[in-house]
Amino acid sequence: MFKIKHERDCDCVVAGFRWYRESQGSAVGSLLLGLYDDAGALQHVGVCASFTKEKRQELVAFLEPWRKNALTHHPWKNWAGSGSESDSEDAGGHRMPGGQSRWSQGKDLSWEPLRPELVVEVAYEHMQSGRFRHMAHFRRWRTDKKPTDCTYAQLEVVPPLELMSIFPQSR
Repeated sequence: MFKIKHERDCDCVVAGFRWYRESQGSAVGSLLLGLYDDAGALQHVGVCASFTKEKRQELVAFLEPWRKNALTHHPWKNWAGSGSESDSEDAGGHRMPGGQSRWSQGKDLSWEPLRPELVVEVAYEHMQSGRFRHMAHFRRWRTDKKPTDCTYAQLEVVPPLELMSIFPQSR
């Protein structure tokens, strides 16, 4: 028996990052990803962290230009520095990048903002409640794409098998 997972990809805005554990200032742990919703707000959808040790160190220098004045007009600037259990969602119910969850168990989820100008292509398995169900995997930088093109509309929506049998597409 084989388990085959359906892998999807999408382009996301890189709006921040977290330092690699115990390597603050010398290695990037994860990139914070966002997609624009229908109202034009950048929503935090998850993280990408599939990097080698060498790539984590290279990312520090690569991301440096986008750190300058990053909070000035950052869409998540009100969330910068949050990290308590009570701060895990904003008033609209959107997950914040520094917010605690039942899985984080008090882990330091502080993050460094980046100007939301970088676009990255990531692979993911499943989207649930507007967020990646599991960690996304880095594929490549998308220098040919504008951040405003990174919306939920690009995501593949797979109807449940039961609905496909009731409403066949051949009609």
